[in-house]
Amino acid sequence: MDTTQMLKGLLEGCILKIIQKKTVYGYEMITLLSTYGLNMVSEGSIYPILLKLQKQQLILGEMRPSSEGPKRKYYTLTPSGEAYLQQFEKQWTVISTGVNNIIEKENEG
Repeated sequence: MDTTQMLKGLLEGCILKIIQKKTVYGYEMITLLSTYGLNMVSEGSIYPILLKLQKQQLILGEMRPSSEGPKRKYYTLTPSGEAYLQQFEKQWTVISTGVNNIIEKENEG
């Protein structure tokens, strides 16, 4: 099964949740996602999502100096992003509960 398709919609919510707790730059986001077990996420998938979230005004990107080289773009959550994240979390709870119920019930039989 292609995990890319499964992850596509979920990554936006995961990214927003991480940004809600901490201002991060793109590569740092990839590293954080990997520590949560999403090590299949690449730069090629993360940066288009960050750009999309910026265009939707769910996050803001700000260039800041880096002690390790060139400036980095750090992302913060907007009030619209906060509202979107709350909706995502509600929907995820319903969907994940339903899927888990199906898997558990069908594994019993």
